[in-house]
Amino acid sequence: MILNPDNTYEVQIDGEKAESGELETDWELLPEKKIKDPDAKKPEDWDETEYIDDPEDKKPEDWDKPETIPDPDAKKPEDWDDEMDGEWEPPKIDNPNYKGEWKPKQIKNPNYKGKWIHPEIDNPDYKVDDELYMREDWGAVGIDIWQVKSGTIFDNILVTDSIDEAKAHAKETFEPLRDAEKKQKEAADEEERKKFEEEEKKRKEEEESKKKDGDKEEDEEEEKDEAEEKKAEEEHDEL
Repeated sequence: MILNPDNTYEVQIDGEKAESGELETDWELLPEKKIKDPDAKKPEDWDETEYIDDPEDKKPEDWDKPETIPDPDAKKPEDWDDEMDGEWEPPKIDNPNYKGEWKPKQIKNPNYKGKWIHPEIDNPDYKVDDELYMREDWGAVGIDIWQVKSGTIFDNILVTDSIDEAKAHAKETFEPLRDAEKKQKEAADEEERKKFEEEEKKRKEEEESKKKDGDKEEDEEEEKDEAEEKKAEEEHDEL
């Protein structure tokens, strides 16, 4: 990452530009230039409701119908005993005339004024800083990152005021290690892949073996049942 004296920055990956911008614009380093006016209040009569119920719309008199009704085709069973089974009631079915909850039509609100926008004023705490890029005292370097895979390595961290020195350091340390670390990672991934495939193969073989054992037990049980049935028939014939 390169910080420039004009308060711009540039991020390079493998020596190639990946991102750039302005420190003040892209990072929350200074207070906001504008803030909401604390003295401004939304007028009490300000209406933000765009649509309202039509006061002229009335619910039809025949609108309200029950959601379910007794099945007109249902018949009381002949063996139904009111004393034993209680009073018979036909089952319920969906009412084809049920219209649901009635809601009035919506019309444009004549008093609608749009969404109220809070006025802004200059932030008294905001001050221009032409030296955002400058950091004279580096106590520590922190890395804030979120990812879902392992294998990332952070090393050879250098803080310098010389781009040429940084590039020379990268050529001497990072570039030789990068290829070696990449090969090491690829080898580890390949080993993990083979391990996974072996475990999957073993799991499938165990499942197949259990299935065969189960089928064998079923066949033996069927043969046993057939033998017992045949024996019973022979004994019956002898009688």
